[in-house]
Amino acid sequence: MKSFTALAGLVFCLATTSLSAHHSHTRFDLDRVVAFEGTVVRYEWKNPHVYLTVADENGEEWLIETDPTPVMSRSGWTRDSFVPGDPVAVRANPDRRPDVAHGLLVSIEGADGTAMASWNTTTQDTHDGPVARADTLEGVWQGERSSLKNFVVHMSAQPLTAKGEAAKSAYNDQLNPTVECISWPTPFILSSYLYLSELEFGDEVITFRNEFYGTERAIYMDGRPHPADPERTLQGHSIGRWEGDTLVVDTVAFADHRSPYGSGTGIPSGAGKHVVERYRLSEDGTQAFVDIVLEDAEYIAVPVTATFVWRYSPHFEMLDLSCDRKIAIRSTL
Repeated sequence: MKSFTALAGLVFCLATTSLSAHHSHTRFDLDRVVAFEGTVVRYEWKNPHVYLTVADENGEEWLIETDPTPVMSRSGWTRDSFVPGDPVAVRANPDRRPDVAHGLLVSIEGADGTAMASWNTTTQDTHDGPVARADTLEGVWQGERSSLKNFVVHMSAQPLTAKGEAAKSAYNDQLNPTVECISWPTPFILSSYLYLSELEFGDEVITFRNEFYGTERAIYMDGRPHPADPERTLQGHSIGRWEGDTLVVDTVAFADHRSPYGSGTGIPSGAGKHVVERYRLSEDGTQAFVDIVLEDAEYIAVPVTATFVWRYSPHFEMLDLSCDRKIAIRSTL
């Protein structure tokens, strides 16, 4: 099996700083890479993670975790990329538990010498064509990786109330709502670079969608106020207005969420959570900027401000990421 040292070295360097696709990667040792040759036992094209089970030279079966199907599709994978019996060479970040044959994919090489990885762990762009330019905010968008990283770092240092600090300290992967197939609400869902977002304009409603777990919310543009006693839902109740070319969205009435600012932060949200978003196009139409102000006095001591950067991506198709709880729960086992 031909060498893929150069690719593996590049992927290793970047994997040490990769960001969570669905849950925290703290269970993996991102500073180590295990490498072995083996045979595919099982290939599961499912969500929120594609899994490979590979028997190594000693017959031990390794469970190798990758990203969800939309990400792997954009990385060149298909549901037919592997079949049982395929010889492969695997490189993976191992589970921190030394007695568990479990790894996070770095790269995998097939019998023909082709090395495959998720673009989440490489610097490759996901589109090599001409740069697309938008005239409006309507359309498909891909978040910039730096937006997510900056927001997670910002939230990790955010001053919290005593209740917020206690909840953050008590958090663990077993409390992660995403393993129960519960999506993220705004503003974290806006920071996603792995999953595409879409804005669809209607006469009285703008619909926001994100691939992650089929997230969707309505932004009412007909001048209505928030209801006096709104039903609390995962994505809240959103009303919008235009200030020139800037779309301003005000959202309240969020349902309680144990970790709405990323799977690893552990900062909850409550009934008082309030988010204002301001969407605007870049001058050349290649990007959109989403400025947010987040308030939740129950858990967060001072308001949070951040800016997410989106890249206009009409060349991509929004793909299904329906959650299989049996697959999702593996991240905590």
